Amino acid sequence: MRLLTRPLALAAALCLAACSSIAPPHPTAPAGPVKVQVLAINDFHGNLLPPAPFRMPDPANPGQQVQVPVGGSEALATAVKQLRKDKANHIFVAAGDLIGGTPLLSALFFDEPTLESLTTMGLHVSAVGNHEFDRGADELLRRIRGGCAPKEGCRGPQPYKGVGFKYLAASTVDSRTGQTLLPAYHVQQFEGVPVGFIGLTLKGTPGLVMPEAVAGLRFDDEAETINRLVPELQAQGVQAIVVLIHEGGYPSGGHNECPGISGPIVDIVKRMHPAVDVVVTGHTHRAYNCRLDGKLVTSGDKFGSMVTEIELSLDRGSRDVLEAKALNHLVRLDQYGKDPEQTQLLAAYQEKARPLIERAVGRLSKEVPHGKVDEAGNWPMGYIVADAHLAATRSPEHGGALFALTNTGGVRAGLSFKDGGRLNFGDLFTAQPFNNQLVTLTLSGAELLELLEQQWREDGQYYPLQPSQGFSYRWDAQRPRGQRVVPGSVLVQGEPLNPARDYRFTVNSFIASGGDGYPALKKGRDSRLGVQDIDALEAYVRSLPMLQPPATMDRIQRLN
Repeated sequence: MRLLTRPLALAAALCLAACSSIAPPHPTAPAGPVKVQVLAINDFHGNLLPPAPFRMPDPANPGQQVQVPVGGSEALATAVKQLRKDKANHIFVAAGDLIGGTPLLSALFFDEPTLESLTTMGLHVSAVGNHEFDRGADELLRRIRGGCAPKEGCRGPQPYKGVGFKYLAASTVDSRTGQTLLPAYHVQQFEGVPVGFIGLTLKGTPGLVMPEAVAGLRFDDEAETINRLVPELQAQGVQAIVVLIHEGGYPSGGHNECPGISGPIVDIVKRMHPAVDVVVTGHTHRAYNCRLDGKLVTSGDKFGSMVTEIELSLDRGSRDVLEAKALNHLVRLDQYGKDPEQTQLLAAYQEKARPLIERAVGRLSKEVPHGKVDEAGNWPMGYIVADAHLAATRSPEHGGALFALTNTGGVRAGLSFKDGGRLNFGDLFTAQPFNNQLVTLTLSGAELLELLEQQWREDGQYYPLQPSQGFSYRWDAQRPRGQRVVPGSVLVQGEPLNPARDYRFTVNSFIASGGDGYPALKKGRDSRLGVQDIDALEAYVRSLPMLQPPATMDRIQRLN
């Protein structure tokens, strides 16, 4: 047996030596493009609970609209989880205004519940919006990093730890240091292929927040900022570039269409570096799915009502985008159930907030629509808020106002008819959530005319101030900008406006300081601070046996 086994052993040894000298085969390299899913939202504004239903064409009744219940963090989190299920490569992004102008449940706790909610549902990166600066840069940084509010202390059910995602602010520069307040971009790797995300807000931010909130900050041109950063990213091997920008447009079609889009984003995109592939937008609270200058441009409405799903196909060799397509998904409550983590988070905050939110303040005769202004510029809720501001400042000891004006952006919602018309503090705060103070000031009649003409902007948009009782005028759409108010049509307490006379009236502190694009108000004299706007609204509602929406909408009349 030994004589037989020796040759076999030798052969085996020789085979082992020969086999060991052969290198093992390399694993097969992945073939085909890298598929990446980008989920995007914009303008969440702390809507942890479902907002007003989304209005859309009724498929069963052409020419009619149907209201679809949508949104809220519980359904939004479920939608995000379901959409990214089985996606090997995905990222969840946002285009700003996640906080600010928020309903009471978030605002009571300095918007910490919203930031915790978005962290929990897996947000990766977001641009800053103008509303991120509502309480100033220091407070924004505090909310990002965590810790208690410096004056009010901790209010939440647990210590606040800050955000678990990245805020980007490519165009927001600290004038003292020349550095951006927050990182300019984020690079994410997908199977070895990098994708760059540049985040920024509109250059007009200083005109949309209190001046002291952005003191010491510079907001650079959006396209110039992007074009400066693209070569920097390319030098790092990044060829696929997504812009998250808090600026937007105004389309005329459905939420997955893009006919006749207008607005600032059109020019910005046209001026962007050709290497930019996708532009996720916001700010205008509209939904669209566009192709502009070879770029995919999207927006997902507002308040968590929609998630934009963007599919990227990346070339492994060039690292560039081969194809980009998008679809806006409604976060329908009849399709997406409640996410348990979000339910638990909301319950903890609701328990602490409930006594204040549910405090009864009055009764409502019928719904005050959530929709915005009519063709002339009137809005029932705008009337109500302006009337409340006048009521709070009409008496000589509180300012001596003859009328009041408020910006439509300062009124965030109407009033729903529920529980037999019962109104609580939460209902009012949802409509007016900014905690601005009232300011009663003086302008001459000529300066008032200048103020009214500032409602029409260079970009073609119309931003009507909402007048209280005691103030009315007519305007002509065919007259040139700067001359649209019909001469002699302005009435104050039933009397024609006298250009040489001084008039006392009330506005909120935001627009009094030049916010929202009404610089004539900065000429105001003898300014007197009053109560907060929400306190004025509550006192007005409490003073009425029943809050009645205005019977007529004719304080502003349009000709042509």
